[in-house]
Amino acid sequence: MSRRGVEPRIASIVALLLLAACAGRPDDGPTTLSGSSVEAEIAQGMATDTAAAGLAMGPPVMLVEDRFEGFNRSMYRFNFEFDQYVYLPIVRGYRFVVPRPVRTGISNFFSNLGEIRNASNGVLQARPEVASRATIRFVVNSTIGLLGFFDVATRLGVDQQREDFGQTLGWWGVASGPYLVLPILGPSSVRDASGVPVDFALGAMAPPGAQVNDVVYTTPAPYPLQAVDARETQPFRYYDSGSPFEYDLVRFLYFRAREAEVRR
Repeated sequence: MSRRGVEPRIASIVALLLLAACAGRPDDGPTTLSGSSVEAEIAQGMATDTAAAGLAMGPPVMLVEDRFEGFNRSMYRFNFEFDQYVYLPIVRGYRFVVPRPVRTGISNFFSNLGEIRNASNGVLQARPEVASRATIRFVVNSTIGLLGFFDVATRLGVDQQREDFGQTLGWWGVASGPYLVLPILGPSSVRDASGVPVDFALGAMAPPGAQVNDVVYTTPAPYPLQAVDARETQPFRYYDSGSPFEYDLVRFLYFRAREAEVRR
């Protein structure tokens, strides 16, 4: 699994949205969303499915429950506006001021803290191999990797496997529920959205989260930096696909990616 299994997951859709260009570029569509990467074979499989659905002839048939579609489309547009006029300008300033090696270290640091969440969900899934992998990564990177600023574990062959409470619910058979576009965070579902506060609590309370709680979780300063880092590492841009059906594609591919993450 890649180092940045991170939040919202829309970067996993980049290759697919490039395919969507064959559907034709809207005459007046804006030109610039964020998320995380998935394995190459998932993206390849999505591309095959999307092409088979007859994308060039119109929106593919996508059996995804979207009972909140009116709200979701409005929120999708809001997220684009926020991304275009707030998030991306801040990211550009961050890139200008902070050298790349420092930005990489910051990304590694926040990714390492995510191992607390990964290990906790591995325990909740009754999967000791997942919990032990995350624990090993956290210990190695927090010590040899100098508090996680260096991803030593990946270099030693212990790759990150991102887990969250939405995946844990899915592992135990809980259905995803309707599609839901969250403010700023982007594509989600009722099940996955309900897991966000649980993951926050797991990270804050689970050992050794309790030891870093006062520094990281109850201090406001890290949160803006973490948000900027999360956006800075994602290459996806809203409406950059050129497809008039981008919303439908993102919705469909989000569910496909989540299914693959739950099954792995």
